[in-house]
Amino acid sequence: MAENSTCSSASSCSKSSCEGCPSKQNPQSFLVDMNAFSDIKHVIGVVSGKGGVGKSMVTASLANQLASRGYRVGIMDADITGPSIPKMYGLHQRAVADDQGIYPAITDNDIKVISINLLMPNEESPVIWRGPVIAGMVKQFWSDVIWGELDYLLVDMPPGTGDVPLTVFQSLPVEGIVIVSSPQDLVRMIVKKAYNMAVTMNIPVLGIVENYSYLPVRIVERRSLFLEKAILMRLQKNLERRCLARCQLIRNLHGWQMEASPRL
Repeated sequence: MAENSTCSSASSCSKSSCEGCPSKQNPQSFLVDMNAFSDIKHVIGVVSGKGGVGKSMVTASLANQLASRGYRVGIMDADITGPSIPKMYGLHQRAVADDQGIYPAITDNDIKVISINLLMPNEESPVIWRGPVIAGMVKQFWSDVIWGELDYLLVDMPPGTGDVPLTVFQSLPVEGIVIVSSPQDLVRMIVKKAYNMAVTMNIPVLGIVENYSYLPVRIVERRSLFLEKAILMRLQKNLERRCLARCQLIRNLHGWQMEASPRL
């Protein structure tokens, strides 16, 4: 069966003849409606093309900083197959739902969190889903979760440029992203892919956070950089974005996570 088309003839369609085409003048929107009981002012994504750079830690730290300044903050853990936000905050209870929607868990410092781990009977159970199902879950975190009034919703995304980032960029009103990197030249190359995806989809890049940037050396009162500053400088120049922060390698970070108080 032939599909309906707004153009009279696809074979005769040209650049000039399609200038007045309704599909060109009114491009299709993929935005998903927010839950009726949610009122979210700003949506910011935290991304990186590479895994293991500490996106979740940066997301939690940004959320804590915003909350400490009086903003109402939420975190959407969009890493469906590798969620870690609940563990960072010591959240192990299951999310509650009713006819109106799903209620996010709330941390000790009043940050609202939703994650697949808060919906699973066992937080260590694997999520063995294909891309479309994962994308659908991310949409439900927006449409079915009762976020209430938020100043900022931070979206912690998985590595890569696949289904989840594509779904978030198309389905949520993302105002900008923070790119997380680490001081390795290989990471810089992969991070550029995430940047290029954002540019292609007209998503503003707010800046870069370099994680694992340095180790404090108190004896000589200086910072011991793992690699030359040239890598970060090249990345900033290449992406034409400034570095928002350089995060040190923290020895007792595991202890802070166990205490459910991630820090930046």
